[in-house]
Amino acid sequence: MTRFRLAEMTQLEFNRRIEEPVVILLPLGSQESQGPHCPMGDFRLVERIADLTAERSGALVAPGLPFGHADFFRDYPGGIQLRPETFTAVLTDMLTSFLDHGRVRLLVLNGHTTNAPLISQVTRQLRRQTGVAVPSIDLWASVPAKLLDHLFGGVDVRGHGGEPLTSVTMHLCPGEAQPHTRVADNRKTLLGLPIRGVSGADFDGLRVNMPVTAAEVDPLGQLGGSAELASAAKGAAITEDLVIRISGLVAHLQTAVPCPPPAIQSGETL
Repeated sequence: MTRFRLAEMTQLEFNRRIEEPVVILLPLGSQESQGPHCPMGDFRLVERIADLTAERSGALVAPGLPFGHADFFRDYPGGIQLRPETFTAVLTDMLTSFLDHGRVRLLVLNGHTTNAPLISQVTRQLRRQTGVAVPSIDLWASVPAKLLDHLFGGVDVRGHGGEPLTSVTMHLCPGEAQPHTRVADNRKTLLGLPIRGVSGADFDGLRVNMPVTAAEVDPLGQLGGSAELASAAKGAAITEDLVIRISGLVAHLQTAVPCPPPAIQSGETL
């Protein structure tokens, strides 16, 4: 069987694989509380989805980054959070390690929502420096609402500690997660205001941004959605949908121009 994980390849094997254009996938995830019913290492789900995509599309898979940025999860023991400057430095080094050798067909698979703004910072800076446009996908946000409605009968299940992560965990990590009945809502207040997620609170129609911690939203780490209807079969359907569409993107990137020409400045003519 042809290997696709860079960690399992010799240098000569990798050199042979890159004789033709090939997309390299970089999985990013986190080690943090996923509620009382799911294992903390969600980075494993992203790595597995990367593997399934590589098997189907011919892409290669770089070693993943298992830690993400989410300062508001520091309340829970067992999690590992990177500072923003640490995350951006590590991701920059990961990407430039390939760009320095002309490996420009890269695709970041992000399984941790809070990473997204920092990924954007890094890829924008690299494009300014190198001209290479490195795309990224926010996996869980990419699960279509229509698919979730179909699988869960129209019930609003999306959220941290809910779906789609719970069902995908049951599918990709059998026996490690179980459906969970949500406990009574016991959210706290901050500055006397009822909190709104980890972003802040609402007051008379104003969105008041405040540094809310995750434990203030839910001591058990289930910040939204529902896991009560989760199942491995639903996780399999969600995973298959993602792998099909990511594989399609990989096929497109195999032939796309990775370094688009610079934008024409005002006043210039072709």
